Amino acid sequence: MALRIRRSLEAIQDEYAAGNTKTLDALMRAWKGIKDLPPDDPNSFFMIGGFHGEPFRGAGWGSSAYWGGYCNHGNVLFPTWHRAYLMRIEDALRSIPGCEDVTLPFWDETSEASLAAGIPWALTNEAYKLDGKTIPNPLKSFVFPRNIFDRLSSIPDADYSKPKGYETVRYPLSGLVGTDADKAATAAHNAQYTDKARNADLLNANVVNWLTSTIIIDGKPLPGNSVLTKYARCLDAPNYTVFSNTTSQTEWRDVKGEQVVSLESPHNSIHLAVGGFDLPNNQVFSPISGANGDMGENDTAGLDPIFFFHHCFVDRMFWLWQQKHMATDHLEIIPQYPGTNSVDSQGPAPGITPNSWLTLESPLDPFRLTDAGKERPYTSLDCINIEKQMGYTYGEGSIPSLPAAFDGAQMSTREIKVGGINRARIPGSFLVSAFLTVNGERHHVGTEAILSRWHVDGCANCQAHVEAKAFMSLHSFAASTVQNAQFEIEVRTRDGFLKGPPAAPASGGKAFTFEVR
Repeated sequence: MALRIRRSLEAIQDEYAAGNTKTLDALMRAWKGIKDLPPDDPNSFFMIGGFHGEPFRGAGWGSSAYWGGYCNHGNVLFPTWHRAYLMRIEDALRSIPGCEDVTLPFWDETSEASLAAGIPWALTNEAYKLDGKTIPNPLKSFVFPRNIFDRLSSIPDADYSKPKGYETVRYPLSGLVGTDADKAATAAHNAQYTDKARNADLLNANVVNWLTSTIIIDGKPLPGNSVLTKYARCLDAPNYTVFSNTTSQTEWRDVKGEQVVSLESPHNSIHLAVGGFDLPNNQVFSPISGANGDMGENDTAGLDPIFFFHHCFVDRMFWLWQQKHMATDHLEIIPQYPGTNSVDSQGPAPGITPNSWLTLESPLDPFRLTDAGKERPYTSLDCINIEKQMGYTYGEGSIPSLPAAFDGAQMSTREIKVGGINRARIPGSFLVSAFLTVNGERHHVGTEAILSRWHVDGCANCQAHVEAKAFMSLHSFAASTVQNAQFEIEVRTRDGFLKGPPAAPASGGKAFTFEVR
């Protein structure tokens, strides 16, 4: 049987521009189809998009023993759970009449087009002409067919519920509508951004900034800790455990001192770039405070269609890593390593026992397959080889590489470590940014995106794992520059900046610590 080929969305757009609209038309028809299905239909976008976070189901519905959604982040199941997730949405798309040959394209995030212009237009245009009629673009947003409730909120004024009729938003807009105060703040914020074309330009500019951020020293651009650089570095991760997630990456860097990058790190950055955070830069930093897009929180990220095009690229990067490391038929997990327990980072997902060790045989609920006539949960063992086991492969696309300016003989080998950040006291996702001052000039070294749930403190099994850490490489700087520099750290949350480190009133200590090592 021929393999399905997941092509880049840019290539499909180029075909469309040349007059061949068949592939993009079929994709739009399939997405419109699953979005129009009743919310309880197993192939509806509301059903499948909601598997990631809200609306919480199963054991995560209202139990503080679980984080709420099915998704896995900050643990070794991150790549394989999302691989099975993509297969599920692709099967749903192919269930729409006339769309049996549709495959899910990837947004090629490190292509020249993305580095220059941001998100492909098929994901941002307001409308699309399909079958002779102009319709709202099925890939731009999603209108909720019913209410979703944040049943795990332990803080009455921090509710992440969203009502029927709510439409997902992206940077620079806000989608916080759970409380009366949030509704008022969101209405006031969004009233400043009513020009849809300008909003798309702001979104694309922000994404480009995240992808390509550089450092200017003495007028010379140097590669920094950009998303492009992180994608390139993750391909060099030495083993699957470290490659797979930020918890294991952090332990490896902390203990071994090796500056590895996990696949989950640049993945997080794109979520926050689309979902509502600016990236500090070398010029005037004018953040759009109050931007709270759905992609920026695990709770509702899966209900924005762009999520799946982003994750399709992430899955392609996973496959590229497997090919590079001869791991297309076999993966290994370091037993009982940080990032291999169900309570690490986000907390356990429904179907996983709290405080249990994660293995390649752990269930990837809610995804099921039929094996020897019986239905059972997917496991990571079922989705290692995408071609032999899952029937698809990837078409042509970019392969990120480190810029030539990385010269280990001349550059610093040191890094910045930030620790002691209590995620339980920060609502939702946040950024950790490092700055370096040389000769009176302040330079942005790098930013680590911490993609989080809205209420970490609502998960009883997460409380021993609430510390967030971040690492920023100083490889772009000459050793002499680093030796004579002053450093500053900013933690930017939805509520503003923690700058200092200042005192944290409820913690009895400091909001965070950092060192250059």
